[in-house]
Amino acid sequence: MTDLAHIRNFSIVAHIDHGKSTLADRLIQSTNTVSEREMKEQLLDAMDIERERGITIKANTVRIEYIADNGEQYVLNLIDTPGHVDFAYEVSRSMRAVEGSLLVVDSTQGVEAQTLANVYQAIDADHEIVPVLNKIDLPASEPERVKEQIEDVIGIDAEHALLVSAKSGLGIKETLEAIVHRLPAPTGERDAPLKAMLVDSWYDAYLGVVVLVRIMDGVLKKGDKIKMMQTGATYPVDRIGVFRPAMQNVDELGPGEIGFLTAQIKQVRDTKVGDTITHEKKGAEKPLPGFKPSVPVVFCGLFPVDSAEFEDLRDAIEKLALNDASFSYEMETSAALGFGFRCGFLGLLHLEVIRDRLEREYDIELITTAPSVIYHVYMKDDTKIDLHNPADMPDMSKVDHVEEPRIKATILVPDEYLGDVLKLCQDRRGLQLDLTYAGNRAMVVYDLPLNEVVFDFYDRLKSVTKGYASFDYQMIGYREDNLVRMSILVNDEAVDALSMLVHRDRAEMRGRAMCEKLKELIPRHMFKIPIQAAIGGKVIARETLSAMRKDVTAKCYGGDATRKKKLLEKQKAGKKKMRQFGKVEIPQEAFISALKMDD
Repeated sequence: MTDLAHIRNFSIVAHIDHGKSTLADRLIQSTNTVSEREMKEQLLDAMDIERERGITIKANTVRIEYIADNGEQYVLNLIDTPGHVDFAYEVSRSMRAVEGSLLVVDSTQGVEAQTLANVYQAIDADHEIVPVLNKIDLPASEPERVKEQIEDVIGIDAEHALLVSAKSGLGIKETLEAIVHRLPAPTGERDAPLKAMLVDSWYDAYLGVVVLVRIMDGVLKKGDKIKMMQTGATYPVDRIGVFRPAMQNVDELGPGEIGFLTAQIKQVRDTKVGDTITHEKKGAEKPLPGFKPSVPVVFCGLFPVDSAEFEDLRDAIEKLALNDASFSYEMETSAALGFGFRCGFLGLLHLEVIRDRLEREYDIELITTAPSVIYHVYMKDDTKIDLHNPADMPDMSKVDHVEEPRIKATILVPDEYLGDVLKLCQDRRGLQLDLTYAGNRAMVVYDLPLNEVVFDFYDRLKSVTKGYASFDYQMIGYREDNLVRMSILVNDEAVDALSMLVHRDRAEMRGRAMCEKLKELIPRHMFKIPIQAAIGGKVIARETLSAMRKDVTAKCYGGDATRKKKLLEKQKAGKKKMRQFGKVEIPQEAFISALKMDD
């Protein structure tokens, strides 16, 4: 039982690659939380894919015990959060469970777009924020300039910012002291009814569902009967523990503490993140304010390359969904690709991570269709349809109008690349909302259609700014626009996996580019293949893939010209018949390359 005054709960927030996982490693190492033998880089990143890409995907927790300079012992609960925009949801959740944040900024790069996004979430949650300038051992480090930038751009006092190098361990002692003396202790009453916030949950093959909780009031003991306030379900508690990063059982968790419980819960779906856990008898009357559930913004189809693997894919997707509440799926069929699933993701990185995990952990080869977003289709009879897949678009004559999701994008970019960024945003039908300067960097705010962004906006942004721009976005709602469905026809048959919704003004350009691309990608057949892009019944672009030709007249020497003619006519008739009955095989690579279309 730890006294409230000696507990500190904090998270580490930063832009991608500014060194939060490394800082967490040093804090764990310098307090001997983990023995030297068990210590490894990125200790809290458990998934292979996190370690390989060097990114944090799941927010992870660890309990550190630290004896301060004044001789008192403190319990520090650290939550290491992701920096990437797709996982901002993980960040917002973690923020509610703690009282303070270390804001890590790379002293060679300064404030980036996601630094802003994540720190605003911390400010929204009323956190005390301690700025930490990392990588000060690098020759390019400019701590004074970055301090000014933090004050100008974010508006936090950075005079007493900590100077550290997480890699070499410089300034780690000062960081621990700052956590103890500058961050607030949690509040809570031991005698009040139990109120625990459900921060996260995941599936463990041996223990069932493991639930990460933050106790606000009351005490949670082993053997208690608990009740989830949102779902009303009750469970007996089997075990309670804390993470040191390995699980360690304890007898009870008191107010202000962060730990886990297991309670014979069968499915992660039964645990709603943000729910309040209380005792079944003499429970709390009002739940804690929850947080809004994560909403998928990008959809795409996942199909097995070998249709015999469909059942394996179903099992794999169900297992992944056990651990990732923000990933949704439903079954769909496609004429070109067979049976598969339509899946919803928080963004493109989330999509890539899930796809990589399916291919790696379950050994299934996948075809991914073009990513699309949810459109609202308003019909003339006043009904509204949520459209996930452009191939399901109803007949345009019955549609009144279509609305598409819009986002507010914040881009931080060095001055010399500003023109290219503005042009890119204009090309993507963006509306400029704001343009301000912080030092020699511009901060541009744009209102953009989400479907122009999910495709390859991030890659294009990085290439026009040589990697110097950083980008963050949030959803702002729906707006009507002149959108039409463009279908791609190969040999007069529509390829459903390639149909997409485009803006009418840009349909022709997009269609022509798609046809040219497919002409290069589809191998030649024995017959001529037309490749067309069409809106409704009107063809807006066409390319023709010429046939492979066999010289049937090779054996004719001299003699009557009509013999050669006869042979050529016969070949022509054969090709015509082949074109009628021939199936065009579109290789897997062609699908993927056609969907990664550059402008």
